[in-house]
Amino acid sequence: MINEDIFEPFDKLVEIEICGEKREVPENNSLLRCFQYLSMETVSFGDFCWNGDCLNCQVWIETGEKRKAVVACRTTVKEGMKIVRLSEEINLSEK
Repeated sequence: MINEDIFEPFDKLVEIEICGEKREVPENNSLLRCFQYLSMETVSFGDFCWNGDCLNCQVWIETGEKRKAVVACRTTVKEGMKIVRLSEEINLSEK
């Protein structure tokens, strides 16, 4: 793995769903760090403040029948989390 020192310590990967696609990301990390894990270059150089002020990392999480908007930099990933929508600023394509 590249740049392991930017992630919070983790022992395993957990499975989450991002816009219908199941992905494995490091436990104990913010969603934005998990997105960075999935697409290091595009997220690292994205327009994010990393502290919740800009809202560029906003995502929508579905729990049951409800959807809730959260900022990815301040939300810790959880096994089975279902993300149904991403801010336009979040690019997970591996370039």
